[in-house]
Amino acid sequence: MKPLIATVVAAPGAPAMDDGLAARLAQGLPHADAAIWLARGEAFDIPFGEPVQAASSWPILRAFAGGLRERLGECKADVFVQPAAHRRKKLFLADMDSTMIGQECIDELADFAGVKDHVAAITERAMRGEIAFEPALRERVGLLKGLPVSIVDRVIAERITLTPGGRTLVQTMRAHGANAMLVSGGFTLFTQEIAPRIGFDDHRANRLIVENGAFAGRVEEPILGREAKLAALLEQRAALSLAKDETMAIGDGANDLAMLEEAGLGVAFKAKPAVAAAAHARIDHGDLSALLFAQGYRREEFATV
Repeated sequence: MKPLIATVVAAPGAPAMDDGLAARLAQGLPHADAAIWLARGEAFDIPFGEPVQAASSWPILRAFAGGLRERLGECKADVFVQPAAHRRKKLFLADMDSTMIGQECIDELADFAGVKDHVAAITERAMRGEIAFEPALRERVGLLKGLPVSIVDRVIAERITLTPGGRTLVQTMRAHGANAMLVSGGFTLFTQEIAPRIGFDDHRANRLIVENGAFAGRVEEPILGREAKLAALLEQRAALSLAKDETMAIGDGANDLAMLEEAGLGVAFKAKPAVAAAAHARIDHGDLSALLFAQGYRREEFATV
């Protein structure tokens, strides 16, 4: 078996990929085998490399992925390059806002408080890593003071959409014995509703302080940020007696980076530039089901949801 594997996944709705494209991409990889289709026209694997390359570092693997993306040209597809061993993961941790859902929950709450533009600008800077997450969260939460807590139900019903492919991803992995946790720098008022809809085993997030049915403008300490997300990964890994290589994490913001770097496969999802550059792999075009192809699942193995 080749020690490395490259997986190419076309974006939903993009023109189908063919054998010719797969063969051309294989030619650009050292000691590559013929492509193996995981879903005809949608996704394929290219096993490659020699045993000495099994210990290739992530910068080298990212360079291989970058070369394949260049060769893809106008073809909209995502590329994953990783060690072939332990490819199918047993633990999955995921960020919620702008990852498992399409929105930033605090920005939507802020809209009802009449301060969305201001809060969204702070959110963007925090997710880019331009300002520290914890003080930025305290500032934003302070602007929600007095907003009725009942507005959360309206935000969930009217504003929140699940990211395509997320339920299929989580439920397929769980059907094959994996554990999944939603780990958010957002709020339990949202994760407690979103996590079971998608199929997560558990969830962690920040707790907003409520007084007399309204937000008090404060969040319980300590804040669940970058280090807490990393701690959640380490704790779950130890509890399940898993090796690092058996874990996977996904997120889009700077507060996800420590978690992504510590995972066996850390994936940036349509992420801020610094996050995309540092993560092991990235999804720029596809939906979350691309992570099933990255693990070697064939289309017929996907859970029906």
